[in-house]
Amino acid sequence: MVAMYCGSGDFCSATLLFHQVLDPSARLYNALIRGHSLFGAHEEILPLFYRMHSMGLQPDHFTFPFVLKCCANLEAVFMGRSVDALCSRLGLEVDIHISTSLIDMYVKCSNVPDARRLFELVPFRDVSTWNALIAGYMKTCEIRVAEELFGKMPERNIVSWTAMISGYTQNGLADRALALFEEMMGEGSDVKPNWVTIMSVLPACANSSALEYEEKIHKFASSVGLERNPCVCIALVAMYARCGSLLKARSCFDQLRDGDRDVVAWNTMITGYSLHGRGADALSTFDDMVKSGTPPNEISFIGLLSGCSHSGLVDVGLKYFNAMESLYSVKPRLQHYACVPGPSVWGALLAACRWHRKLEIGEIAAEKLFELEPGNTGNFVLLSNMYAEGRRWQAVDSLRAAVKDKSMPKNPGCSWIELHGRVHSFLNGDTSHPQLLRRIREAGYVPNTAAVLHDVSEEEEFNLMTHNKKLAVPFGLLHMAPGTVIRVTKNLRICDDCHAAFTCISVASGREIIVRDINRFQNNGKKWLLLGFLTRSVFHSPGRKCSGFVTTTLWPYSE
Repeated sequence: MVAMYCGSGDFCSATLLFHQVLDPSARLYNALIRGHSLFGAHEEILPLFYRMHSMGLQPDHFTFPFVLKCCANLEAVFMGRSVDALCSRLGLEVDIHISTSLIDMYVKCSNVPDARRLFELVPFRDVSTWNALIAGYMKTCEIRVAEELFGKMPERNIVSWTAMISGYTQNGLADRALALFEEMMGEGSDVKPNWVTIMSVLPACANSSALEYEEKIHKFASSVGLERNPCVCIALVAMYARCGSLLKARSCFDQLRDGDRDVVAWNTMITGYSLHGRGADALSTFDDMVKSGTPPNEISFIGLLSGCSHSGLVDVGLKYFNAMESLYSVKPRLQHYACVPGPSVWGALLAACRWHRKLEIGEIAAEKLFELEPGNTGNFVLLSNMYAEGRRWQAVDSLRAAVKDKSMPKNPGCSWIELHGRVHSFLNGDTSHPQLLRRIREAGYVPNTAAVLHDVSEEEEFNLMTHNKKLAVPFGLLHMAPGTVIRVTKNLRICDDCHAAFTCISVASGREIIVRDINRFQNNGKKWLLLGFLTRSVFHSPGRKCSGFVTTTLWPYSE
């Protein structure tokens, strides 16, 4: 009866019945512990286990896995060690289920050495034991060790493959995740992806901007009926948005049934619109979510306010910000408002100062950032760019010397583009594609040496010519079929010179170009229209035919 009540989630009745037994047995405790574990009531399990132990009742192979699962979820490593010692005294450490639970507990408590110790002691290992340790090494970024274990496994199941793919994705190794997924889908593999595998590999497509590969995965998911899984559908929405295909993201969102559109689904669509600078659509989606009866949360407002910021909807964004707590019962946090001087806010102010040429205020913001983020070289580079724009070269040299003295590593600029399912990467100064540089010159582009770039240390003409984005875009022009949209992903901010260059290239080639930098997609219609005005003065000179308005947005403005 206790097990029955626990199975239906009625813990009050189960506990009331339990306390009516004057001399409860270990089996009765096990039933109550199991019930709480199944419904995630982990806080109640340890007191039950203490009481059971104090009564002299001996826990068994049925008790320990649930108690260890509780320790893992609560990250109670001290209690986990105590349970480990008790299992050892009772001779139960060699039990396959208990040993796997112990390894999983140590892994989730970030204690991989103890997990490996147990792994070596266990005389019999099933596939779950191997999987738990592989997940642990992936969690601690020990990729090579995880790969060695995966290669030595006597047998692999769906969890084995998914653990490796998920680990690669979470550690930023998108190419390895995609390669392993391809191997898993091959004819020689006995295990095929399930919905969890699909969920694990889709972020890798977004990280590498592999839209073509994502469409292939989407097709596979549809062929085996996984597209109807709400989690897979939401993941597709997020990944299409991050790969620059917002129309397909919206199509996947519209396929969700009303009952499956939870707050995560709505937030994913709102964030997608925000990522593309479409604040009005983010607002409309937010209103639809509220009308559907789904209450917004903190993530909802982060996406909404970010979209308003990118679209210049200051008054509307302020209106929703003021209504967060009073109307929607969501307390504003650091990410939601700019009145708390955290690093993200000072960083936004510094970037705004550069855009509006407010050097004095920018210096104040930069000094704050130097205190809050002493190891972030991006703040030094941004202020250095502002000094260079004002021709304050001595200040530029001083900042660069400070960065050099502090021995702060600089994140190298990199762009990548997908071609026929393969991702091609380009670094600054890359000379492996000399034909690209010649083609750019022949097209009439002359580097704007007055521009100060975000991701180079010197403003020489060669560095401008070999900016990684300027290599990736022409590579796409040369190798992609006419009319194909060119999508480039960038790991740093995009500079003004590249903005202007892409506008000229888009006009000259008649191709749509979408660039995603570290902040968002650079395909906002109004921004490109403004850049069209700038193109008149920057590029229209004797002998050139590149001038006038240009829109390279995924959704061109009708005007």
